[in-house]
Amino acid sequence: MARSPRTLPDSPGATSRDLGNLLLVWRQAARYPFQIAMAALAMLMAAAATLAIPQRLQRIIDRGFANENANVGTYFHYLLMIVAVLALATAMRFYFVSWLGERVVADIRIRVQKNLLTLAPRFFEENRPSEIASRLTADTTLIEQIVGVTVSVASRNLVMAIGGVIYLFTLAPKLTGLLLLGIPLVIVPIVVLGRRVRKASRATQDQIAAVGTVTNETLGAMKIVQAFGQEGREGERFANTVETTFAVARSRIGLRAVMTSIVILLVFGSIVMVMWQGASDVASGHLSGGTLAAFMLTGALVAGAFGALTETYGDLLRGAGAAGRLAELLREIPEIRAPAEPVPLPTPARGELVFDAVSFRYPTRPDTSALSDFSLTVSPGQTVAVVGPSGAGKSTLFALAERFYDPYAGEVRLDGVALTAADPAEVRARIAMVPQDTVIFAASARDNLRYGSWEASDEAIWAAAEQANAATFLRALPQGLDTYLGEGGARLSGGQRQRLAIARALLRDAPLLLLDEATSALDAESERLVQGALERLMKDRTTVVIAHRLATVRSADLIVVMDDGRIVEQGRHDALVAAGGLYARLARLQFDAVA
Repeated sequence: MARSPRTLPDSPGATSRDLGNLLLVWRQAARYPFQIAMAALAMLMAAAATLAIPQRLQRIIDRGFANENANVGTYFHYLLMIVAVLALATAMRFYFVSWLGERVVADIRIRVQKNLLTLAPRFFEENRPSEIASRLTADTTLIEQIVGVTVSVASRNLVMAIGGVIYLFTLAPKLTGLLLLGIPLVIVPIVVLGRRVRKASRATQDQIAAVGTVTNETLGAMKIVQAFGQEGREGERFANTVETTFAVARSRIGLRAVMTSIVILLVFGSIVMVMWQGASDVASGHLSGGTLAAFMLTGALVAGAFGALTETYGDLLRGAGAAGRLAELLREIPEIRAPAEPVPLPTPARGELVFDAVSFRYPTRPDTSALSDFSLTVSPGQTVAVVGPSGAGKSTLFALAERFYDPYAGEVRLDGVALTAADPAEVRARIAMVPQDTVIFAASARDNLRYGSWEASDEAIWAAAEQANAATFLRALPQGLDTYLGEGGARLSGGQRQRLAIARALLRDAPLLLLDEATSALDAESERLVQGALERLMKDRTTVVIAHRLATVRSADLIVVMDDGRIVEQGRHDALVAAGGLYARLARLQFDAVA
């Protein structure tokens, strides 16, 4: 029994609500210990060099300016050396953390895409592909920023804050203690406002995905939009989506701005009060001027570090939301997969296909039966045509034969082996399919043809093209087989795309052939060329044909007539016409119309 429908959560709080989601990113980054170590070393060097500047300034004021015999230039030479170390360490840190950011994002994208390729079509029916694409683009870009910038900045400022506080204690313990009293006041708004920022960040990412969805949908149907004059409405719909995204982002920005301003006010306000006390201590002789200058500069660095930590915390929350959305895709388990010990299909392949008392409902239409107690045996080498009105269940047979779904009841067998007991990859390797809506990838003609057999040589490709009546137009292309065909084969006509699909199926050289109305929507000349190619493709193969044009299947060995998910008639063309049933009515409508 198939599992109940499950869709990805799309509400702002649907994923884990803490930074634990970033464990996905850390595990991926941990595969590169050398780069992490070099980035950490560079970060520590940069932090140490930065904190050394106030210390050197103290020496210059207290020992250089106060001592008439001192060589002030020597102190500045050391200061320049510290600045040089800081510059080198900063460059190293930038390189290694940026490298890690790019590498981690690339690895996560590959892992997510690899898992997506294992999921059954049901998953993509219940979850929008455009929204999934947004996770692979917008969310991974955010993670790249987190790894390549935010984590580095946060780590550097954390080290700066801790090291700075330690140095401040060595300079003036009393003033440092007063300064640290303000830290709890900083933490409270981070905790309180952080939760709201996290929810707003997730909502922003969801709205960005919605913008991508509307864009893809509109651009993919541009001809329909323009043909029906709906440019204005689509523009308004897109504008409304963008405005909603802006409103959500504005709320997030407002929250972060409030949190940042409160923290900065508290931090720098504390520093001002502490400096006031420090000035009194210098006036009373308890502190030197150099010590106070070093304390002020270090205190400013520490305050800046704490302020930056509040900002990076918000970025980390956004990254946690993005990582959670990607983790959902990685956790998704393929519904259709090979059993622990798959039953091998017998060799040599025969191409026998059996539907035994099969019942099936689509997950997106659980109340409607697509097939009901359906039984059919397609013998090796036989050509079986499946006809019937739209919605009768014809295409469902192909979806089950390819094991894109499993039936709710009954069994589908290929060469005597139940599909649920076999490896889906082995099952599909024995099937070639020519769909009604030909899929052409945005690649070269050669790569589109090699989809049938990726190892095929150019000689095999041209042989298949000749048999598919495709060689003539392929040779006429500007760069031959290397010609880019455009998205969806935009540079080809409908008949050319269909013949390309037939050549692809020929290269597949599978014993079982599935043809889904391969001559639909073609002009007479294109249909003649395609039909001739199909006849050569069907030779010596078991073939199941879905047909609406009955003239194309009159010579089939068996014609199966379906209605409402059941077989209502079966036989040869002449016998079915003579029987006067549904097939005869369909034939009369088509052939009388042609006459």
